Amino acid sequence: MELCICCFCFFLSSVFAFAVVVVLRLSCCHLLLAGRFGLDSDGPDEAEQFASHGGSDLALVLARCRQSGEALGEPDLRFPGNLLDLVRFCRNRVVLLFFALTTRCRAMRQALNPVMAKVLKRLHYPLGVILLCVRWYSAYPLSLRNLEEMMAERGISVDHSTVHRWAIKLLPVLEKAFRRSKRTVVRSWRMDETYVKVKGEWKYLYRAVDKAGDTVDFLLRAHRDKAAARRFFEQAIKQNGAPEKVTIDKSGSNVAALEAINAELGQRIVVRQIKYLNNIVEQDHRAIKRRSRPMLGFKDFRCARILLSGIELMHMISKGQMKSGGAGQTPADLFYALAA
Repeated sequence: MELCICCFCFFLSSVFAFAVVVVLRLSCCHLLLAGRFGLDSDGPDEAEQFASHGGSDLALVLARCRQSGEALGEPDLRFPGNLLDLVRFCRNRVVLLFFALTTRCRAMRQALNPVMAKVLKRLHYPLGVILLCVRWYSAYPLSLRNLEEMMAERGISVDHSTVHRWAIKLLPVLEKAFRRSKRTVVRSWRMDETYVKVKGEWKYLYRAVDKAGDTVDFLLRAHRDKAAARRFFEQAIKQNGAPEKVTIDKSGSNVAALEAINAELGQRIVVRQIKYLNNIVEQDHRAIKRRSRPMLGFKDFRCARILLSGIELMHMISKGQMKSGGAGQTPADLFYALAA
């Protein structure tokens, strides 16, 4: 009997503690939103105020929460003074939390493609904040701690390691979406490789552009040999079709890779080794090096490959290689369109 009473008391104390935690967290979130967007928590047009700040999804949440509070007969959710009021107060707060989460998830699923919604399933920040951080990190020479400070100046507390995780999760999905809407390139290519430091060792980033300067493809490899060059050419041909001419440097491994591909395809790709014609791709390396320099080297090969793909993605968007849905769209608009 005493054991049952102890278990029951422990259960009640656990429920009470959980209710108090929920109340405190929701109260803090409400105060943060009110302080961040300048909302009047006692005013009747809270959702309209938030919508004017660009928070359309959360405006729906606030309106739904207010309606649920009125339906429960307690629109005034001040902290209670007795135990019965505390139970009702916690019940209302839990219901509001349920409506907020379900409305936010439903709006996200309707606005995003299934792949992007699956990636964002366990990310709790607003989608606009996540995409903004990932775009800045990929487009500009900023470190993770620079982004942390910049978001703090805007009233958003986010750790630099969180931004890194966002980039690792989102960039592969965005790159895959970009390849489906990438413009075709000219069939005269300039190919070269550049050096990238990963875990204190130099790795090789194979890159190719056409004669107009548009990026054909890229690939990060651990070694500079015939197998790596052939893997790059096979990937580029699969994505863009076989070229007519390829201009390379004096590297023997690149020549051997192209000869093997010519024998396999049964067609002739003209190989040119003219140094001054490769100035286009060598100058194009600078945009990638300028962006990766603040990273002070990569710590992992997989992360290096993903982050370099994000840098190449923003570089291609800025060069106008994405099929835009309308006239006058900026590179930022095109980047955000990839998540739709």
